[in-house]
Amino acid sequence: MGKSRKRKRRTHSVATEEEVEKVPHSLVIHRGHVGKSVVNLEFDLRRVMEPYTATNLKVSPKNILKDFVHIAGPLGVTHLLMFTQTEMATYLKVGRIPRGPTLTFKVKQYCLTKDVMSALKKPKSSGTQYKNPPLLVLNGFSANTLPMKLMTTMFQNLFPSINIQKVHLSGIKRCVLLNYDSESKTIDFRHYNIRSAPVGISRGVKKLIQTKVPNMSQLDDISDYVFRGGCGYGSESEGEEPGDSRITLPQDVPGRGNIKAQQSAIRLTELGPRMRLKLIKIEEGICTGEVLFHKYVKKTAKEIKEMKSKREEKRKLKEMRKKQQEENVKRKEREKAINKARSIEGQRKKQKMETPDDSNDTKDEVATGLSEVNDDDDDDAGWYRREVGKEPDPGKYQHNNSNLLFQV
Repeated sequence: MGKSRKRKRRTHSVATEEEVEKVPHSLVIHRGHVGKSVVNLEFDLRRVMEPYTATNLKVSPKNILKDFVHIAGPLGVTHLLMFTQTEMATYLKVGRIPRGPTLTFKVKQYCLTKDVMSALKKPKSSGTQYKNPPLLVLNGFSANTLPMKLMTTMFQNLFPSINIQKVHLSGIKRCVLLNYDSESKTIDFRHYNIRSAPVGISRGVKKLIQTKVPNMSQLDDISDYVFRGGCGYGSESEGEEPGDSRITLPQDVPGRGNIKAQQSAIRLTELGPRMRLKLIKIEEGICTGEVLFHKYVKKTAKEIKEMKSKREEKRKLKEMRKKQQEENVKRKEREKAINKARSIEGQRKKQKMETPDDSNDTKDEVATGLSEVNDDDDDDAGWYRREVGKEPDPGKYQHNNSNLLFQV
């Protein structure tokens, strides 16, 4: 009897619909005319925001900002990332839908994913790591100012939060690092792949536990490979790992040698893209509203008060016009209903007037027949007078009307 094969049961947890609805969702788009490199940067950023983003979203030039804000509610989208480009620079706007705020960053430098991958000796991009959201790491966001607080809150809410008690290490395969430089007032954006590797073993053993078994055809015994670093390798180690990169695994992690309660080294491989951002402006709404912060423009208290009063007047005027428009719509609907009722009543009256009456029709037919008979008599007598030149004999052209029987 053949030996039964043991099947591996599914161990990873599947997120429910309620959990998916609670996590942040984003849209990454561009507005206006942008270059090809910015479009590629947009696609790379969509890749970073997976899986809770619209990766294959197609944006039409006819679409306006309100279109995306209106569809965001039914789709559960919480954040909008928008690239714009001018003659001076490229900008990235990050907004919270639907009420704001909106943070405008100047993209001082950027590098695409394909450029980062081409510069690496051993790139690590299998594609499976994009099935889980990345881990957010913030560094240097410690200043107690309004712009810093808003930036920290915006970035933290941009990615799903992690429950330390329930998190599975097998689901954390990527990380997004945001480093704030207090001297240059810039933010460095990096995107890494996370991989764990066992430590404390020689290079030969590492080769053995890998998926691809090394070629040992030239060796007499496996001990030659392990203890002598066979196949021409003289070094038993690929280099000492930093002490802070070594951790004791609290769970089993995918990968050979990554066992619970054993030490492993955390290795990061950059995936791209890279960006260097600088905060320029913070607006209260979605690209509109009161300016809470501006890097270059400073206004006095009087100017701020005037702007608030103008904005309030504009808001009141808009509400008044909206109310007036609603009243006009209701009035037109009432007039339409009245006109419809009048039209129906007129049609009913017309139908009553066009309904035939039998008695009246019979009387009209009798009168018509008699008049036709009299006309015929007059015509015959008149013809005789004209042709003969004298009066016809009495009774010659008189028809016997007694044969015409009419019952009225």
